Amino acid sequence: MINASAMDASQASAPPVIHQLRSNMQSSEVVDRGISVQASFSSICAIEYLKSHNIDPEVIERVLLHPEQRRKPRH
Repeated sequence: MINASAMDASQASAPPVIHQLRSNMQSSEVVDRGISVQASFSSICAIEYLKSHNIDPEVIERVLLHPEQRRKPRH
């Protein structure tokens, strides 16, 4: 855990951005499809799709509700 008193004022005011590596390519493809489902249908459909593929709820929230925190697409 990070001690807030050890951070300077600019770091303390910004929320932490945590980038974790995806566990495997299959999960990566499922998340990408979930994002496409959201764009084509709805967030509810995307949530159900990702839940049905056992994607962690924190990942679902991040990729669907905070697109600015998504990883860069693979080339």
